[in-house]
Amino acid sequence: MVVTVWVMVGFVAGISGVVIGYVALRQARLAVQHYQHTLARQSEAGVGDLKAIRDVAVCRYDALEEMTGRLSFSVAMINALGDGIVLTSINGRSETRTYVRPVVGGKGQQPLAPEEEDAVRAARLGLGPVVEPQVARR
Repeated sequence: MVVTVWVMVGFVAGISGVVIGYVALRQARLAVQHYQHTLARQSEAGVGDLKAIRDVAVCRYDALEEMTGRLSFSVAMINALGDGIVLTSINGRSETRTYVRPVVGGKGQQPLAPEEEDAVRAARLGLGPVVEPQVARR
């Protein structure tokens, strides 16, 4: 009797989980369709150039233990389609290294450092121009 009750509770919980997952998936698909429709409508109406850089965010941080003052930085410059670049400068006492990585659809074509990901995320969400790194490094 007790086993039967637990089986029924598990069955109901499983069905509920599937239904909730389906509803969430459907809402996500509707949101993506709405966004695509809005972009297409803006493009047709000539509201703006979707390929023009419009979102910028800077993430400043201490990349090396020998340097403090948050002199290293990553700058994300992204257009409405999520394409653009991340420019990173790692500053040390005796040298500075600068890197640029392409971003397509909000994702780096090459693996991005956590600070670069923070800058891209902040630019896409409109949190710029200056953002703090999301996680403590090292």
